[in-house]
Amino acid sequence: MPLSDPKYVDVDGIGTRYFEKGEGEPMVLVHGGHMGTFAADLADDWDTNFDALSEHYRVYALDKLGMGFTDNPKTDDGYTIQAQTDHVSRFMETLGIGPAHLCGHSRGGYLVTRLALQHPEQCRSCIIVDSGTLSPGAGRNEIVHADPPLPLRSRECHRWVFERYSYSPACVTEGWLDVAVEAAHTPKYEEAVRKMSDEGLLATKFLPDLQRDLEETHRWLLDRGLQRPTLMLWGYNDPTAPLSQGMALMEFLTAKERRTYLHIFNESGHFCYREHPEAFNAAVRAFTESCVTR
Repeated sequence: MPLSDPKYVDVDGIGTRYFEKGEGEPMVLVHGGHMGTFAADLADDWDTNFDALSEHYRVYALDKLGMGFTDNPKTDDGYTIQAQTDHVSRFMETLGIGPAHLCGHSRGGYLVTRLALQHPEQCRSCIIVDSGTLSPGAGRNEIVHADPPLPLRSRECHRWVFERYSYSPACVTEGWLDVAVEAAHTPKYEEAVRKMSDEGLLATKFLPDLQRDLEETHRWLLDRGLQRPTLMLWGYNDPTAPLSQGMALMEFLTAKERRTYLHIFNESGHFCYREHPEAFNAAVRAFTESCVTR
């Protein structure tokens, strides 16, 4: 079911949209994607999991900085994943959340790992979902998503992108498309597109900063590790973040953190949490409950 009752909070002058539900240990869900793409990612990516997880946790799902219905960065320097990481950290501080189970998908998986390394006091455990961004090696996004249908950001374009990520198109629901397309046509999203594409911030700012910070993140993982229980969840058939990359990431994570686990979903693409929501939620719950005893 589509997520309902969005909330908004001011995070250092950034109007931030989020959802909150449930009782228990806090869990923060961080979606993937980056600012100004031709298909919008947002907190609603988790709509197949949010309610079920809220039966066991106090769940928060937010739109990242410059994405969904959250405000854009105030300056060009904010068009980076590090700025988005800082925003999630400050979001948690503003709402008094933490330490929390941090769960991130794709670029969000990189974000929660970086957050756990920089602010370990905010992290109870780290859950990384199909993160080609965090993994060693080159991803396949540019190959899989070459030549999207025009016009970009249309409903047809969103459906095409989401289905190409997936093993089965059944996970691409009409409700999810509704809100993603709505977000992609807001004035502030169009501004992010101009910043990233027309003004070139994707090539001159976002990607160079990500590459530098990724190298640093890998050094930290090899030198000192996450120092928190870690669960990787991966789609066996992920077309953009191949399982071989996930196995390489496993080597990085286990170098210093023995409490690292890997769960692989067969017949699953990049959105394993949407394609197998019940199994995904069960794996997350079993992992977090084990964190208490290990």
